[in-house]
Amino acid sequence: MEQRRETLPDSLDFTVENVEKALHQLYYDPNIENKNLAQKWLMQAQISPQAWQFSWVLLSADKVPEIQYFGASALHIKISRYWSDIPTDQYDSLKSQLFSQITSFATGSKIVLTRLCVALASLALNMMPDSWPCAVSDMVCMFQENGSNLDGRARCLALLELLTVLPEEIQTIRLPQYRKGQVRNALTQESGPVFPLLLQLLQQRESPSSIKQKVLKCFSSWVQLDIPLTQCENLIQVALVSLQDAELFDTAVEAVVNAISQPDAQRYVNTLLKLIPQVLALQDQLRQAVQNGDMETSHGICRIAVALGENHSRVLLDQVEHWQDFLSLVNMIMFCTGIPGHYPVNETTSSLTLTFWYTLQDDIMSFETEKQAVYLQIYRPVYFQLVDVLLHKAQFPSDEDYSSWSSDEKEQFRIYRVDISDTLMYVYELLGTELLSNLYDKLGRLLTDTDHPASWQHTEALLYGFQSITETIDVNYSDVIPGLIGLIPRISINNLQLADTVMFTIGALAEWLADHPVMINSVLPLVLHALGNPELSISSVSTLKKICRECKYDLLPYAANIVSVCQDVLMKQIHKTSQCMWLMQALGFLLSTLQVEEILKNLHSLISPYIQQLETLADETPNSSNKMAIIHILGLLSNLFATLDISHHDDDLEGTEVKKQPLVPGPNPVVMVLQQVFQLIQKVLSKWLNDAQVVEAVCAIFEKSVKTLLDDFAPMVPQLCEMLGQMYSTIPQASAIDLTRQMVHIFANEPTHFPPIKALFLLVTSVTLNLFHQGSAQETRPIFI
Repeated sequence: MEQRRETLPDSLDFTVENVEKALHQLYYDPNIENKNLAQKWLMQAQISPQAWQFSWVLLSADKVPEIQYFGASALHIKISRYWSDIPTDQYDSLKSQLFSQITSFATGSKIVLTRLCVALASLALNMMPDSWPCAVSDMVCMFQENGSNLDGRARCLALLELLTVLPEEIQTIRLPQYRKGQVRNALTQESGPVFPLLLQLLQQRESPSSIKQKVLKCFSSWVQLDIPLTQCENLIQVALVSLQDAELFDTAVEAVVNAISQPDAQRYVNTLLKLIPQVLALQDQLRQAVQNGDMETSHGICRIAVALGENHSRVLLDQVEHWQDFLSLVNMIMFCTGIPGHYPVNETTSSLTLTFWYTLQDDIMSFETEKQAVYLQIYRPVYFQLVDVLLHKAQFPSDEDYSSWSSDEKEQFRIYRVDISDTLMYVYELLGTELLSNLYDKLGRLLTDTDHPASWQHTEALLYGFQSITETIDVNYSDVIPGLIGLIPRISINNLQLADTVMFTIGALAEWLADHPVMINSVLPLVLHALGNPELSISSVSTLKKICRECKYDLLPYAANIVSVCQDVLMKQIHKTSQCMWLMQALGFLLSTLQVEEILKNLHSLISPYIQQLETLADETPNSSNKMAIIHILGLLSNLFATLDISHHDDDLEGTEVKKQPLVPGPNPVVMVLQQVFQLIQKVLSKWLNDAQVVEAVCAIFEKSVKTLLDDFAPMVPQLCEMLGQMYSTIPQASAIDLTRQMVHIFANEPTHFPPIKALFLLVTSVTLNLFHQGSAQETRPIFI
């Protein structure tokens, strides 16, 4: 059944009745188009001059809360956005009306009360400081008077709501920057009557939880105005006591964290020093929460400890006579880092602490040498303890538990381990090579203790620590890496996660292996064996690629075996497309170091099956299935040619000393292969020229080859220019433009190649300009830009 489209009154007819009708349509009409129309009309109504009339009527006690809320919102919009339209002689009247409405709604709808408070807050901020210099004091007095019929609790809650939204409203109010600064300062100075009131309400035993909760929210709102910490001190102390009340706990945590995190707080050293013992006093409650599995309580207390330590570590470190107190706080945070259980299933607290350790380390290292030495004596043992704690937290749960985790929990744990890895890498800057020795000793004891075999989780975590550090830190001068390489083959790999970490650790040591080639044979068999396991696809293939890139000049004794294993796994289609491409890149690096005849021999056995398959596919009628197969084969070739560089241009660019084989004059193997398959590629193009993905895959073969070979690509220039010109003339494609640009960039200055390059450039330019002139280049225009 077709839904009827409603019509709305004329846009100028903003009466109470019409507004109510539009609101009813917005909330209850099932037709989404009608709802959208009503919403647009109501937005116009809110900013219309008539809003001053209908808003007050909509607030009548006989209206439903949805209608009352719209009236209150309209008032707020008129005050906040159109303040200049209000005559100055109307300020006091508007103020009185809002006070009256707030009093009326103190026992009514809470959402309407909040909106009215926001409207009055906006009025006050616009009038401060000149037209209403004592706005906050007046508000407090107004609600403390006993003239109204309201009971004390309702008046108190209404006042607290108003005081809470005042500092929040200044964040969004539309005022020029200089006025905003004036108003902010005026509001900060008016905190005088607020904090004593909040303290009194919080300390009164008879105050119900609803009042105390509102007090804490109000305090949390005000401290974000950068109120001096000395003024907040008493309230922070009472808020810390409030943590014992389960109903107030979350609000109290938020208030304390906001108070001690304000940037200006570090100026008040004595207050901060007073807070340390009070935060330390929460340790019993923290331990009890951990024991009871109360994650919310442990999380909240940890937030407070971290906020105090992280925001003020430098200033607290400077208080030498109080070093033990701060060390106790650091140990409390250490307890939070090592909180029992696996993140994120059993606990969510430990991740909060990681940035604290960065901050503390930076602050220690920023001291002058003499002072730094003193603090390092104290804190190096702390950081060694931190490494132990982090590696324990990085351990996988039991296989049974891990299998019960959701995919989201596993992903969160993976990210958490990456954060731990980053932290360990940073800590190495402070602890140096002693950290590697420490890890090596632990791993050695673990693997050689036959009486007490270690869990795979413990072994994996220690290896993960090594991997974290060696991935980014130069460990060439470490004397423990040879021992580590010797230990790796002794690891009993009976688990997927452990196998992955073994692979990634070997990959992280690829640069070290290049400088110590005698150790390659200790780990290479493990990598080649892992290539046959599809579950280790990413780790094993990426590790082989790193070894082939970094150690290529030392792999000659193993080259035949590497090529054979790679060829086998490629033929068996064990790996996904991305990993197949990585394997081809690895083989490109490896083959680059062989003699030309050896390269050609390996290329023949490696790519002949794919060329034969491509010949078959080129004869078939184009469809989605053979399209993906063609793109895959072209991708394998382009990734192989991207790294197969017998002239070693990359090594020359890096200025590295390399163990190159002497170059044999003659054509480049890549060029020879390209010349042999050129006609086949043209045949593929003839059937797929209108498919951008296939054309892109074809162009990628030549573009990657050109980038790698540079001048060595020269024999291919004439025929490639001719093919590119034909392609672009028939169907212009973005990838053809990119390849043309590459060719022009490299060969335009070569006299021998200038004629074909010039002809290609002129043709591409002419076709492109014609496209623009014909007005049909709307979609392709970004290509040329």
